[in-house]
Amino acid sequence: MYPCGARRNSARCADTPTFPDGDDPVATMTKPAKTKHRSAEITHDPQRAPARAMLMAMGITHEDMEKPFVAIANLASDVTPCNVHLSRFANGAKEGIRSADGVPFEFGTITVSDGISMGTEGMKTSLVSREVIADSIELVTFGERMDGLITIAGCDKNMPGCMMALARLNVPGIFMYGGSIMPGQLAGKDVTIQDVFEAVGGYAKGDVSLEQLRELECVACPGEGSCGGLFTANTMSTAIEVMGMSLPGDASLPAIDPRKLGEARDVGRTLMRLLEEDVRPRDIMTKQAFENAITVGVAMGGSTNIVLHLLAIANEAGVPLSLEDFERISASTPYIADMKPAGRYVMADLSRYGGIALVMKRLLNAGLLHGDAMTVTGNTVAQNLEGITVVDDQPIISQVDAPRSPTGGLAILRGNLAPDGAVIKVAGHQEKVYRGPARVFDQEGAAFRAIQGGQVRAGDIVIIRYEGPKGGPGMQEMLAVTSAIVGQGLGDEVALVTDGRFSGASHGPMVGHVAPEAAVGGPIALLQEGDEVVLDIPARQLNVMLTEEELTDRRANWQPLPPNYTTGALAKYAKLASSASEGAVTR
Repeated sequence: MYPCGARRNSARCADTPTFPDGDDPVATMTKPAKTKHRSAEITHDPQRAPARAMLMAMGITHEDMEKPFVAIANLASDVTPCNVHLSRFANGAKEGIRSADGVPFEFGTITVSDGISMGTEGMKTSLVSREVIADSIELVTFGERMDGLITIAGCDKNMPGCMMALARLNVPGIFMYGGSIMPGQLAGKDVTIQDVFEAVGGYAKGDVSLEQLRELECVACPGEGSCGGLFTANTMSTAIEVMGMSLPGDASLPAIDPRKLGEARDVGRTLMRLLEEDVRPRDIMTKQAFENAITVGVAMGGSTNIVLHLLAIANEAGVPLSLEDFERISASTPYIADMKPAGRYVMADLSRYGGIALVMKRLLNAGLLHGDAMTVTGNTVAQNLEGITVVDDQPIISQVDAPRSPTGGLAILRGNLAPDGAVIKVAGHQEKVYRGPARVFDQEGAAFRAIQGGQVRAGDIVIIRYEGPKGGPGMQEMLAVTSAIVGQGLGDEVALVTDGRFSGASHGPMVGHVAPEAAVGGPIALLQEGDEVVLDIPARQLNVMLTEEELTDRRANWQPLPPNYTTGALAKYAKLASSASEGAVTR
């Protein structure tokens, strides 16, 4: 046995305390600081000497034992450009924690790249990864008795997974986004991953050559960061900043911006202040905060996934949130952002003019935000915005009284095909009605092959079912399919209806999250080839032209498909997943 201090850190036991006499099981070295509301169980109990011995093996000193322990969930990995760079921000956060007299502990968890797995069987794991991320962060932070939590993340399911964990644990916490990628350049024009997906459809049609496709794929993603348009990653990072759970400016600074490292240090220091003041995530994640997030999301034309993920986060935070909240807010919020995928600009462009604060200021001045909602800065939303300079004369964000559309970019549909609701991104399609024959496909692959083969024509209503939370399982995104439709020149002529979901890069008349899903016998499971389907966007209706008696007869003869997976994580998720109308959380 080595005597204390004989190797590694000779100072770590320099002030070894003497425990008081007596049999009090919680006799302590010194009275723990109020910020050590969990870690004191390990650091200030004589019976936890084995735990302290293990901490000392990592260089922790008895002086450190008197300080709060802060977990840093770092989602860095080499499987996606969204996350490949995150460790430098984790190191910055550590510096901030140490400078404010805390002790940081970094750990990692998983990510699945939607952009890389898209269109493959692997895409089924994407939504499942959200649950695993939340669970793993909870288990480490709870199990190691951490006093506070910082999460640093990049790819699509990272953000909601982190926020679910923060809400569930409810220890002082803060989120940091890794930032978005810069656009690529081709022939003097900005290009993004969205262009590559849509070029695949153009290649199938013969409008894009193989050489052109390869040239595009080589330049579309020039480096680190999450997909640059207002796709799911940037939609969710925006929502989190608006909710007050990240620092102002977090959502819009590009990944390569040197200011991000300074922000990381500020995140560490902010967490320590939150500990001192005992401000917890559920103090910030109020109903007002969620309504603010929805307002900015629909005003900017964000991803339909914001519905799924905010419902899931609200579930963890104990905040009542429903599909009706999204419809109510979208109906009274103007659509004011010219952002990809429906517009021209990416998040790096918006950053040059003040970022998300530019949007928030305009909405706040119009009385559309709760300015008194609290944030991790210790200030309200309105107070934060007072200190941020934005550029009013710019091409991306319209004035509220001269919007791109008078209502927001998302709508909730009901009808006999979606009695529990469905979601559509309505930017550019608000006043249209689509009526046509159902082209019915059980799962995504068959639909993709039919579209690429020219078997889907203008006026068709493409139905893709058995892709819901249970049916897929995992509710995979349909970017390959929606991009193929656009690439075929049918982007405004073919509507798509599915119990699965869409990438934030999808655009056009695409209806997702149809509930109940086919796997549990929802009406979408009863459709037959050629049934007349009506998507009435102005009326917020999705119906099949069948009587209730006809649907009842079909339901009597319906049999569920056998599960795609009977073992492993996908099978487990299929058994536990709730409806998309409830956020597809596991129960």
